[in-house]
Amino acid sequence: MSPPTNHIPSSDDRLSRRSFMARAGATGVAVAVPSWLAAACGPASGPISEAGAVRMTHGTGLCNLGIFIVNERKLAEPGLEVTFVNAPSNADIATLFGAGQVEASVVPYSQFVTLRAEGAPVKIVAGAGVEGCAITAARGIGSAEDLRGKTLGTFQADTLEMLPYDYLKQAGVAFNDVDVRYFSTSPELAQAFLGGQLDAVSHIEPYATQTLQREGTTVLTDGIDLYGRGYSDCVLAARESFMAERRDDVKRLIKAMLKAQRQCEADLEAAAREATGKYFKTDVATTLDAATKQKVKIDQRDQRELILNSAQNLQELNYIQSPPGDEMFDFSLFEEVIDENRGLYDALELT
Repeated sequence: MSPPTNHIPSSDDRLSRRSFMARAGATGVAVAVPSWLAAACGPASGPISEAGAVRMTHGTGLCNLGIFIVNERKLAEPGLEVTFVNAPSNADIATLFGAGQVEASVVPYSQFVTLRAEGAPVKIVAGAGVEGCAITAARGIGSAEDLRGKTLGTFQADTLEMLPYDYLKQAGVAFNDVDVRYFSTSPELAQAFLGGQLDAVSHIEPYATQTLQREGTTVLTDGIDLYGRGYSDCVLAARESFMAERRDDVKRLIKAMLKAQRQCEADLEAAAREATGKYFKTDVATTLDAATKQKVKIDQRDQRELILNSAQNLQELNYIQSPPGDEMFDFSLFEEVIDENRGLYDALELT
């Protein structure tokens, strides 16, 4: 039985075809890790940036607002310069990080788990953003049962694939009863739904809110009913070599993220406006609305269980062979930052 070809060609089909992992869960076909991914997850010789600098990848959703504000307002200075390495597709965000081309990344926790399971020397050191994942559907679709035989767009091995997987499983609907199609970028996925190419979409803010512009669209789940309030979406992860060789720089990065959270909480509108256009391909009104649904939250120590449970999903979908365990977390540096900056931490609304 051959793997499914659930792929809508994008404007750059070459990139979308080398997606994060070869998806075969719907057919039960075992996934062989592509040679390029195996190489990406191998050990790197060490950090590529000099002391006082960090190269990072990041995602495109509002869960990245904290790191965007760090960059725009230079919150890590003095002492650390943050440089973004732009990735052409969602899959490339994780690939560059796993390959050691950057020292740190804000990444969906499920993609992190896949990297870790394949041997990448990376660890979760803090959180980034919570909530904000949603399944929206066209008129006439109001339940998991209604999704049978319908098209649903999302990203591979992403938190946005975990959401429909859990949503359908809870309702007793098999994942392969839905025609799941995979995309490369957040704007592309949103536009496919708005253009009527998809019946439903599992997306991140601010694009989940943007999909509501299609008349008759219904929100099937915002994830809170499945995972509870404050559920993780993206985390801050770092290469083990970066943590070992440049401990103080990792702490500076975490502290900058805490400062960004405090500033976003103090004036969310200003932060959302600052990021719209440059980072979010939406209008300001959409971003402002969406920013109330997905929040910056750096302390995600209480999300271990959710992240570990996602590894089971990834195994059931044949993305990974053996789930990683609690060793993929290292919050020791985060806890040192809290102890050294108690006033900043105590001033946060979300902890």
